[in-house]
Amino acid sequence: MPSHSGLFTIIERAARKAAPRLRRDFNEVQQLQVSRKGPADFVSQADQRCEQTLFEELSKARPDWGFLMEERGEIAGDPTKPRFIVDPLDGTSNFLHGIPHFAISIAVEEPLPNGKREITTALTYQPLTDESFWAEKGRGAWLQDQRLRVSARREPSEALIATGIPFMGHGDFVQWTRIFGGIAPQVAGIRRLGAATLDLAWVAAGRFDGFWESDLKPWDVSAGVLLVKEAGGFVTDFRGGDRYMERNEFLASNDGLHSKLHKMLAQSLR
Repeated sequence: MPSHSGLFTIIERAARKAAPRLRRDFNEVQQLQVSRKGPADFVSQADQRCEQTLFEELSKARPDWGFLMEERGEIAGDPTKPRFIVDPLDGTSNFLHGIPHFAISIAVEEPLPNGKREITTALTYQPLTDESFWAEKGRGAWLQDQRLRVSARREPSEALIATGIPFMGHGDFVQWTRIFGGIAPQVAGIRRLGAATLDLAWVAAGRFDGFWESDLKPWDVSAGVLLVKEAGGFVTDFRGGDRYMERNEFLASNDGLHSKLHKMLAQSLR
């Protein structure tokens, strides 16, 4: 069994406590109250209930830590302490349409002496499959007690790539179309499954060989980025740099494919 910290135990316990209600709500999705946050952007009772449980459990264990949560936004804590970044239900549209592909995402972001911050602990939990993708900095990435490694495929013609497609009020259709046109003809397939945290977890697990998307929020990707890195993969912005959070651009893959995918992407945007 892999060793993990007491902090990870707290995070996983919180996710598993929230999961049963999320599963019940999924089976009774037609009875849920749903409200609109913006164009094609919905929040359900399920999101709110799950987030409430996660907030209660995590704040009980670490009362002086802050939060960045999808529904509640930023909750200040001791600035010298870490904070939790939480998405209670990544894949809300899937959930509301009865599509069984969504996850709880929790990451821990720690302050550094230079004033920057870094993700050091991550969990992406799929309640329906009971898959717990987790990582701690320097300890690798795992699916339950199985070590994860990004895929070994090196040829784009063999690669299955995940992405997110812009939709009403979200994303840059022109940019995405140009990138798609540059990458799709050269790879084995493109998939759009609708939950970025699971897309990245699946890159870490070698199910996908790569992933690109923009216009994402920190709670969508914080856990997944650490999973990919700890599984031996690379995450960059569209320019090949490390400012993916700042630029809100994410390209993830293994070492053999990343430079090739980045070249395709860069050429498509010239």
